[in-house]
Amino acid sequence: MIIGIDIGGSTTKIIGQDGGAVNKPLFVRATDPVASLFGAFGKFVDENGIMLSDIEKIMITGVGSSYITRPIYGMPTEKVAEFNAIGIGGLALSGLAEAIIVSMGTGTAIVRAKGNTSTHIGGTGIGGGTILGLANAMLKVRHIDTIIEMASKGDLHNVDLVVGDISKDIPASLSPDTTASNFGKLSDVATQNDIALGILNMVFQSIGMTARFALINDEIKDVVLTGNLSTFDVCHDVFGRLRELFAINFIIPKHSEFATALGAALYRN
Repeated sequence: MIIGIDIGGSTTKIIGQDGGAVNKPLFVRATDPVASLFGAFGKFVDENGIMLSDIEKIMITGVGSSYITRPIYGMPTEKVAEFNAIGIGGLALSGLAEAIIVSMGTGTAIVRAKGNTSTHIGGTGIGGGTILGLANAMLKVRHIDTIIEMASKGDLHNVDLVVGDISKDIPASLSPDTTASNFGKLSDVATQNDIALGILNMVFQSIGMTARFALINDEIKDVVLTGNLSTFDVCHDVFGRLRELFAINFIIPKHSEFATALGAALYRN
């Protein structure tokens, strides 16, 4: 078995790849990358009944991998460039041979992937860190699960200005509910739930538009969404609307949050 570990800014994801089969992936939250690595590894082998002798090697990636300077438990340990892992993992989960892979973590990275070749084409500092920072400043809420729960009860009509609010002559390429200004109609009656939804909507729309711009001079129309943020219902809703608006095939595959860890496990020199 080959173990892939993605050590991110706030979570560490781990997955096992054994002859094409994928073992139960898991992630742990921790601010210390070394602590999160060993915590995730210990939990993974225990829950899956894996012996250390079953492991051929460990492949690590992510921003926190720079803190790992020695083999893990004496086993062969290799580092994989994060952009390579993003591309390989996104293609593997989606079953595509070529696509744009959007990795939504603390910030967002965009990679063009084809086969074993991955090219970083840009990204944005907007991501999960933006959600947590704005929610902390505006709502005094710091936990992502609480933000998601609040947003599920929110109403964007009390927060965002849409095209239908400001024009009777709506271009054929738009719909009346297309966002004209995030938080541009923040009402006095807006609740904390409305604001939580507004924050999430703004972040996902910004990421979606960044991905859209990455496709302007490319024939690809498949965009694979990965990372922790891709698992949220709001993400599915926002990208579903963007899919209809721009005719882009936004794909959120199963285990999307573990794409980079899987890419590390699948990487071959």
